[in-house]
Amino acid sequence: MDPIDQLCPNCGLCCDSTLFADAELCPEDDANRLARLGLTIAKKGPRKLAFSQPCACFDGKHCKIYRDRPAQCHLFECGLLKRTAAGKMKADTALKAIAEAKMLANKVRALLHACGQNPEEKALIHSYSEAMSQPIDLSRTHDATDRHGQLMQAFRDLMELLEKEFLR
Repeated sequence: MDPIDQLCPNCGLCCDSTLFADAELCPEDDANRLARLGLTIAKKGPRKLAFSQPCACFDGKHCKIYRDRPAQCHLFECGLLKRTAAGKMKADTALKAIAEAKMLANKVRALLHACGQNPEEKALIHSYSEAMSQPIDLSRTHDATDRHGQLMQAFRDLMELLEKEFLR
């Protein structure tokens, strides 16, 4: 079985904002066509366009515009996919890494909710940054400091796993 068919529908971390805050369009992408397909296109710097994550065309398992997806999406292969396709990793091992990453990402999202963020509306890193920039009223409760500490640790654990398994 093709590694893409085995791994990608079980993952989606490149589409749900866990791995990326946005994806830049390539010169061959037609921004107007992609916007009509449902992507939210925005300027990223003076000469670049990008679409934000989580991707509006990702249904949680599949890309709704897969055949017409941007070039960046077509070109990207995570480290797990590369190693599995090269025969350096078994699909079962990759699927376990995906499950662990999704569990950690869900833990981060739950902690973000507890900190008053809505991580489904914007990139995970942006929600995390906003939560960590909020002042903590130490006179009220230790729960807030505990939540922030838990969030910092969970986010660190997630980033370490993503760097090790997905971004290399």
